[in-house]
Amino acid sequence: MTIAERAAPHHAALSRARLTRLSVAGVVLAVAVVVDLLTGPAFLSVPDVLRTLVLPDAAPARLRVIVWDLRLPLTFMAIMVGVALGVAGTLMQTMLGNPLASPYTLGFSAAAGFGASLTILTGVSLPLFPSLTIPLAAIAGCAIAAAMVYGVSRVRGMTAEVMVLAGIATLFLFQSLQSLAQYVASPEVLQAMVFWLFGSLLKASWQNVPIVFGLVAVSLLALIPDLWKVTALRLGDARAAAVGINVARLRIKLFTLVTLLTAAAVAFVGTIGFVGLVAPHVARMLVGEDHRVLVPMAAICGAIVMVSASILSKLVSPGAVVPIGIVTAVVGVPFLFALTLSGRRNHWG
Repeated sequence: MTIAERAAPHHAALSRARLTRLSVAGVVLAVAVVVDLLTGPAFLSVPDVLRTLVLPDAAPARLRVIVWDLRLPLTFMAIMVGVALGVAGTLMQTMLGNPLASPYTLGFSAAAGFGASLTILTGVSLPLFPSLTIPLAAIAGCAIAAAMVYGVSRVRGMTAEVMVLAGIATLFLFQSLQSLAQYVASPEVLQAMVFWLFGSLLKASWQNVPIVFGLVAVSLLALIPDLWKVTALRLGDARAAAVGINVARLRIKLFTLVTLLTAAAVAFVGTIGFVGLVAPHVARMLVGEDHRVLVPMAAICGAIVMVSASILSKLVSPGAVVPIGIVTAVVGVPFLFALTLSGRRNHWG
């Protein structure tokens, strides 16, 4: 019996276990979505919510407005943002070989925050689409940060070390500019800035959910053909190059996809912390390093974290909604401490 024949049963069992865990995670997400739709001051029942979702035309107008117009856009936005941050964090940790990497590491989120803060400070508004002014400014901030990191890294060969250093420099630059904008703002403008930077799902609507979905879908579709290459990159640049992968070109593509995913995540809800850091670690614990399974699991884990945070944000203060960025930070910090104290290194060497 050859080595491949002896390893086949083990590989099949491992694949079944991974698919089972992926399916269970999908069920957990579905349950979390229903709970999120139930949570709120209206005190809806499970049958009412399910009937309204399946047969909206037959439901009373009050239930249809609450479920479809008020709660469902927020839940869909939470899912999309969680998927975007979970996948972006996974790609960054693999691309940079750093377990602490997340969309914040390269300064993208800080740049988006500065773009939004500058727009709020100056009061600039697009004449035809005023509601898109701040989201577009945030996306523009992400693009500028990406151009800065890419420009510096391209000169030095797009290595992981150079990208991390360029990202940290970009992060501090835009955080400083963000603080400067807050310092010169009036109290009313400062309050609007801080509210945006906290991150909130209350900005979600049926007008902007499809935009975020489109950006996330395009990014994921572009990533699918290269998932095996990303897995090889996790083994190191030398081994990836040995199997015929153009490492520099792959990093550029991943870098672009991370930019798009981060821009999609922060454009309409503001900066959300820790999801892009926590979700990839949870996914790796569950399914390992094969990115064909890891990326979907990270997407689902990110969505679960965001939807769960949405539920908690409505339970903390009845009648009000705590900004979800605060909830994700409060939940994320204990997780990082637990991960550190557990001694689990997730094969980071």
